[in-house]
Amino acid sequence: MKRLICCLLIGSLFTTMNERVLGERKGIALTPRVSQNLDLLEVWIKARMAFQGQPGVSIGIVDGEELIYAKGFGFANVEKKRPMTPGTLYRIASHSKLFTAIAIMQLRDEGKLRLDDPVKDHLPEFSIAIKHPGARPVTIRGLLTHSSGIPREAASAYWQDFKFPTTAEVVERMKNQETILPSGDRFKYSNLAYGLMGMIIEKKSGLSFAEYVETKIMKPLGMDDSSVAFPDAHKSKLAVGYGRRMPDGTREVFPFVDAHALAAATGVTSSVTDMAKFVSWQLRLREKGGNEVLAAATLRQMQRPHLIGDNWKHGRGLGFGVTYTEDRDLVGHGGLYPGYRTSTNVSMREGIGVIVFGNSLDVDVYPGSTWSISDRIFEWVIPALKKAKDGDKGESVNPDWNPLIGSYRMRYWDNHVMFLDGELVLLNPNAPDPKQSYTPLEHVSGTTFKLMNKFRSVNYGSEGEPVTFEFGPDGKVKQLKIVDIVSTPIEF
Repeated sequence: MKRLICCLLIGSLFTTMNERVLGERKGIALTPRVSQNLDLLEVWIKARMAFQGQPGVSIGIVDGEELIYAKGFGFANVEKKRPMTPGTLYRIASHSKLFTAIAIMQLRDEGKLRLDDPVKDHLPEFSIAIKHPGARPVTIRGLLTHSSGIPREAASAYWQDFKFPTTAEVVERMKNQETILPSGDRFKYSNLAYGLMGMIIEKKSGLSFAEYVETKIMKPLGMDDSSVAFPDAHKSKLAVGYGRRMPDGTREVFPFVDAHALAAATGVTSSVTDMAKFVSWQLRLREKGGNEVLAAATLRQMQRPHLIGDNWKHGRGLGFGVTYTEDRDLVGHGGLYPGYRTSTNVSMREGIGVIVFGNSLDVDVYPGSTWSISDRIFEWVIPALKKAKDGDKGESVNPDWNPLIGSYRMRYWDNHVMFLDGELVLLNPNAPDPKQSYTPLEHVSGTTFKLMNKFRSVNYGSEGEPVTFEFGPDGKVKQLKIVDIVSTPIEF
């Protein structure tokens, strides 16, 4: 298998299409452990995409103010074979809510509104009936934290027919809507809530929502390829959006969908490289303080939990989602739009951000799910980076074994041979977490190894059995034998 080798964090920062971003940071290099865990991530993503028939994925890892890794997998346009890159544009859906929340907080800091103001004070058109006796008025804070109790949507099937409403239609439909829960009672997600805040932003600023976000937030952060009002010049950069994989293997191809009056909830377009600038800004402001787009104190306020879920592991800040895990706390957001699933999460304690965008409805980008790409990055690559910063580089493996590295197929499953955490190992690249079940290979002689017992529950009694690599006349491995079972080389 072709090896993708780079010197991360050594040399000048540059981007190569469909390859890793390489950067410079004093005292940190692409150590063996980091390189090996990136290799695992890449082969795992490729295997998963191959077996699921996924169109494409773009990922990025931000360390402080640096985009230290970015790569595209698969295709932005399957029919035209246009490769996915870190600069490919996606409709990033509910990420839009972060920009809306930032705009509201800017207006708050300018004294143009208060978070506990009733929505009707700033939006007289707000006419959703309060049906719960004794319930407090719906406030801007309630809209921000998804605790307003108002309906999720603006009373039509626009997620199905793609006919998103105009502002006038939202205003008219509110007359026939009523609260689902008392305001402030508990979490209830609402796209309508953020659409209403977009209307408030327009009234308080005198600008359209698109103009406000693009000039007051995106432009200062250098997010030049990001937009609310999607320009014609960006069309060639946009990934085609695909549906979920149906039983016959087909996927629906979605048209471009304009969110209109719900742009503040779901209408933003961006790329991994531009979102990396958004992540870097958060890390910079949290670490260094100051006032850049927002006051640092305001950003901290937004990223604290203001509403806690029943399990105390998930909460809502002001716009931001907040997730607690044993290893880290994550702040960020995800997105689901016709043809796209997107996720951005930042660990403030570690100074690390992870961005994963996909152009299909069934790509697994969100943390906390079985096949989560975001989780694998946080579980595999981030610990290796932390160890590198602490001076623990990990061990190199005998370079004479480089020709053995690759993927091999037999009837029952695929095997991948690679260097991982200082060992030559055999693993299934299409397992939810190959790192929980790999088998080290101990060298016997020549190109013969034996299987070692790393995880007793998954070795199927194979400990000590021989693994032999047989070469063809071209000097490449022609088959891998595990005892007497033959696997042949493949590429995902």
